Amino acid sequence: MATQADVRKIALSFPDTIEKQGHFAFEVRHGAKYKGFCWVWLERIEPKKPRVPNPRVLAVRVAGLDAKEILLMADADKFFTEPHYDGFPAVLVRLEKIGKTELRELLQQAWLAQAPKSLATEFLARTRA
Repeated sequence: MATQADVRKIALSFPDTIEKQGHFAFEVRHGAKYKGFCWVWLERIEPKKPRVPNPRVLAVRVAGLDAKEILLMADADKFFTEPHYDGFPAVLVRLEKIGKTELRELLQQAWLAQAPKSLATEFLARTRA
């Protein structure tokens, strides 16, 4: 079982990553901008009311819609989606259902999907050395 503390520790271990101020969201610097790779799920509890953070669920970027479908088919208990994410390369992850090792791999893949190619290549070379 993973926690938000685990997410924070893992996410911030990747180069050029920051936690977005005032949100439980993590971004990697990509040129002059930052690109998000994981964030707390903002759940719609009541129609036409603002979404509210659900700290038990993490939204995570994936490499593409095929990767998203593979995760959704692999374990529907752990990974799910909602109409808000239709056509968007991200899955929702129930933190209580995912282990820390699997979470690290998932977040690394999310970070790699958003990081600049040169930074991603450098990171992979260091981790494989």
